[in-house]
Amino acid sequence: MISVAEATARLLSLVDVLPSEQVPLRAASGRIMAGPLTAQHDQPPFPASAMDGYAIAGNATAGDMFRVIGTSAAGHPFGRPVAAGEAVRIFTGAPLPDGATRVVIQEDIARNGDGIRITTDPGPATHIRPAAGDFAKGMSWHPKTPLGSRDVTLLAAMGHNTVPVVRKPVVAFIMTGDELRMPGETLNPGQITASNGFGLAAMVEGAGADARLLPIAGDTVDSLEQAFALARDADLIVTIGGASVGDHDLVAGSARDAGLDMAFHKVAMRPGKPLLAGRIGSSTLIGLPGNPVSSMVCGVIFILPLIRRMLGLPPDLTETSHVLAASVPANGPRQHYMRGRLSPEGVVVEPRQDSSLLSVLARADLLVVRPPDDPALPIGHRVRTVMLPR
Repeated sequence: MISVAEATARLLSLVDVLPSEQVPLRAASGRIMAGPLTAQHDQPPFPASAMDGYAIAGNATAGDMFRVIGTSAAGHPFGRPVAAGEAVRIFTGAPLPDGATRVVIQEDIARNGDGIRITTDPGPATHIRPAAGDFAKGMSWHPKTPLGSRDVTLLAAMGHNTVPVVRKPVVAFIMTGDELRMPGETLNPGQITASNGFGLAAMVEGAGADARLLPIAGDTVDSLEQAFALARDADLIVTIGGASVGDHDLVAGSARDAGLDMAFHKVAMRPGKPLLAGRIGSSTLIGLPGNPVSSMVCGVIFILPLIRRMLGLPPDLTETSHVLAASVPANGPRQHYMRGRLSPEGVVVEPRQDSSLLSVLARADLLVVRPPDDPALPIGHRVRTVMLPR
């Protein structure tokens, strides 16, 4: 068996950043930009009024009077310069007429026909948004995180209707086992409902990948061969179940027959020991154990970093730390990822850690990382933790 750290390093070496593609701006939310975009123009592209009022040339004091010579509204600029003693009615966002040096807000004005009088000292504020006051033409934008609503707004303002993004990784999931039935199907004696693939598909889609949930593969070589054939164009193939060494654990042999170049098989971790990985054709393969909690934990520890690497993001897990709200016993020889819940006093490690207990996983907030042979730990001890995605 190899350590979790070595398994992670070997896995990450199997993938690289995927090629880019252009998507419409409306489809860019949540995607990873493949390169920077630059502003196509200044923003605003002209000096603009920040308030409703009157644009004038020169200084303004209470009692000054001006003649109104026109109007400037958003999309409808006034067509000639403003001279001393003249004013242009102007609205928020409208272009400032040539010659104007300030806007007097309408609350400080009394109007009579085409004449206005300043009734209150307007103060030093000009109420003008200068050209390029937000950003200048050529400004670059390239966030290294999934694009959100603020990024999309900025890119639109910069003049872009398409965005270069990293192609989404395609992840094909193969659930294996004669005992498995799809959710909603009637269970006969000895049968169970398949669940792991649905959870893992949701997990990778939340991380920015496209998930394909293939038909359940039976415990035969022919069935597995058909499944591998269906998955051969995926960037990442994930098998669930059949990764151990029992008589019905056929994944490793079938994968070798399909051309697998094995990187490793078995990791010194709990849960998740039977994990295997390698390259098969142009795809990366990860073989997960069949126990549902084992597969989901391996998804967090191994698959999510792979997805991030393929998207050009830092692959490292985001570890945190919390104090224990209750003591925990000594750990065994494998690195243990224990389900835990957050409380006001700290993290409570679930007393039941069996890798079949999905209800315990669903209630958990995080995984407490216990190194191999970690001694018993008392209340208040600070432990490494990995937050669980929903």
